[in-house]
Amino acid sequence: MMLVTLQTVDVVWLLLALAFLIAFSVCKFSLRLPGDFEQLFQALIRYGKTKAQIQQQPETFPLLYVPKRWFWHFYAVSVLWNGLLLILLILSVFTEKQIPDFLTNLLTFLTGQANEVKLTVLVLQALLWIHSLRRLMECFLVSIFSNGHINVVQYAFGLSYYILLGLTVLSVNSSLPPEGASVVTFSRIMWHIAGVLLFLWASLLQHRSLSLLASLRTNSLGQVQTLAHRIPRGGWFELVSCPHYLAELLIYTAMSMCCGCVSFTWWLVVLYVLCNQVLAAHLCHEYYRRTFKAYPSDRKAIFPFLL
Repeated sequence: MMLVTLQTVDVVWLLLALAFLIAFSVCKFSLRLPGDFEQLFQALIRYGKTKAQIQQQPETFPLLYVPKRWFWHFYAVSVLWNGLLLILLILSVFTEKQIPDFLTNLLTFLTGQANEVKLTVLVLQALLWIHSLRRLMECFLVSIFSNGHINVVQYAFGLSYYILLGLTVLSVNSSLPPEGASVVTFSRIMWHIAGVLLFLWASLLQHRSLSLLASLRTNSLGQVQTLAHRIPRGGWFELVSCPHYLAELLIYTAMSMCCGCVSFTWWLVVLYVLCNQVLAAHLCHEYYRRTFKAYPSDRKAIFPFLL
């Protein structure tokens, strides 16, 4: 039986996944926390349209809020930070230039070692940067945000999330097998191709889903007519309430496939994304069902025919 040694980066993602799993369980089974902690809990997990169900601020820890449209800040940070990491990785792989000492020290802290950069990690970093760039452009060119809000805790987490994610990509290095010329097998090439293809398909699914959401607020000329929420129709919205969240999970799964599905660290990232997106989809699904009496009863939250 193979034993897995948890590194610092693994513990971080495992704890994050566990936190969101607990939060989902509390919401799914309508559990109530004692006293003011219930209000605080609901305020921390909800944002945008689902935040409207919170009638008052938690007395134990009043939260500040910023506009939900500031989501673009997260992707801007990711494009800059992960773009920098991508350049450093390209230089490391193709010119054998050493990565800066501060990154080496961070990786040593997160994984206990700082290995030579592998080509697979470069592919992973490139996919992450492409994903962030697309989402940033969609925030400006596709999405039409309402006047919803997110609290400062969620905002701070969002800003730091993609920084941690970029460092995690580098940390994946330690869990991958050697990539010398003698081991660049047909199987590994096929894993890369399969991963990139799933990444592209899931990205297209997410883009189309976000475009359909935006079309609910525009006329045939693309002019904004309302900021109100409506029942999404068309595409995968006929199956689930949040196909864009499902697509997000598939994007991270695709990146795991690019690792040959052997990186324990990246599977923990996928586990976190699963717990996070399932919680967000559940809250959105419940909002739709409570707000619209004509909402399709057979539509699931995130997984067709399942959940």
